[in-house]
Amino acid sequence: MSSPLESPVVGTIWKIEKEVGNAVSVGDVVMILESMKMEIPVEAEDAGVIEKIAVNEGDTVSEGDTLATIV
Repeated sequence: MSSPLESPVVGTIWKIEKEVGNAVSVGDVVMILESMKMEIPVEAEDAGVIEKIAVNEGDTVSEGDTLATIV
């Protein structure tokens, strides 16, 4: 079963820390958002492997947008 990793806020993808195929544990930082001049780490909510990254560095995202999929 896949699990979407969603944006917690409106912001810009500042840095992607993981790649497709990387294993992640709960709490691992997958990417960092910049919002209102603050860096916000987006952490894996489930353990698994990153199947897809749906954004690129520099992309603007809305709250609730799917950023990545973990299986």
